[in-house]
Amino acid sequence: MKRLLVYLNRDAVGTLTQDANGLLGFCYDPEWLRNPVAMPLSRSLPLREEPFHGNHARPFFAGILPDEGPRQQIAAILGVSERNDFAILERIGGECAGAVSLLPEGTPPPEAGEQRRRQLSESELQEIVAELPRRPLLAGREGVRLSLAGAQSKLPVVIEGNTVSLPLGNTASTHIVKPEPEHFPGLVVAEFFCMTLAKAVGLAVPAVSMRLIGGKPCLVVQRYDRTVGPDGTIRRVHQEDFCQAMGFPPERKYQQEGGPWLRDCIAMLRDWSTAPVLDIRDFLNVVIFNMLIGNADAHGKNYSLLYHRGERRLAPCYDLVCTLAWPELSKTPAMKIGQSDSLDAITPVHWQKMTKEARLGWPMVRERLAGLCRALQTELHAPTLRQATGEGAMFERVAAIIENRTSLLLRSLA
Repeated sequence: MKRLLVYLNRDAVGTLTQDANGLLGFCYDPEWLRNPVAMPLSRSLPLREEPFHGNHARPFFAGILPDEGPRQQIAAILGVSERNDFAILERIGGECAGAVSLLPEGTPPPEAGEQRRRQLSESELQEIVAELPRRPLLAGREGVRLSLAGAQSKLPVVIEGNTVSLPLGNTASTHIVKPEPEHFPGLVVAEFFCMTLAKAVGLAVPAVSMRLIGGKPCLVVQRYDRTVGPDGTIRRVHQEDFCQAMGFPPERKYQQEGGPWLRDCIAMLRDWSTAPVLDIRDFLNVVIFNMLIGNADAHGKNYSLLYHRGERRLAPCYDLVCTLAWPELSKTPAMKIGQSDSLDAITPVHWQKMTKEARLGWPMVRERLAGLCRALQTELHAPTLRQATGEGAMFERVAAIIENRTSLLLRSLA
């Protein structure tokens, strides 16, 4: 039986195991269960003495790892099977999303002792960013144990003022650098545009900026699952994405592949959030925003929950991008609105159907649809957005798509 100790910050909460057949298991530590402030790792892993086995344990832990493409590359670099969640977590599970760290037995717990990081010169940062497509998350580099879900190349870093450092071992990062993929030119501008627009219309988003690193455009995102104390100490804040919370493995993140529906997400918030009325409202706003900007890739792993100070709340929104800016990409929504198979075919009738499925009130949903359409049209013409993003072909393409989509919906709601 192989074992990894599972921590939330410095607290040992349980043990992840792999048996001779390769099946995962998880069991909470008895001391953690006796802790009066104990919280579950996941909604899908409630606090209990009995262990979780196989398909009950796997969704949360597999959900920590990168998606298929980067996962295959990482597995090849590490010399393990891409299907072996445990073996990959053993090698890269030191710095994950949220407050989780997975460490071999005998390894000091996270945040014990001095924080280890290596400050990068501009040339070193350029070299690492250039290497990421071939070595996702720097897998296999000595001292580096980083894991983030998703399909895009990412690099967790520590940014303090003008310095950028690489977190080593179990050290927490503060930001994520997302270099632009070669096959999606303009993605950084498109995502920065959409994230900036989301903030302008009142959605909660992490701070983002654009930066050229070695001539490659990069989006720099401040981590919302980290806090920095007055003394500079970085502390993790626990989070999980909606797939993890509802027990869906990462390969089922899309509705058409058996993943969550919008009605499932809203029911989960109604049941699990400590402020369900506010979080359902905010989730609905993000769903509407994603539809209006033309984002077909808003799947179950692109929404998350934050666990902080005894509360379970909807996390700030992320990965907001107009996928319609690339005509070759699918128009099928990752989570469908009233079973519509195309972003271009969603009508108020589909919204009404989704509203009924999710047990929401149509007057409220209709008001949010019209209100966000008008807010987006106002902000699209604000000079501050153009100044922040910088005018160019991608700016004009995304702005035209959003202008058209909001105008069509407003007319159909009239």
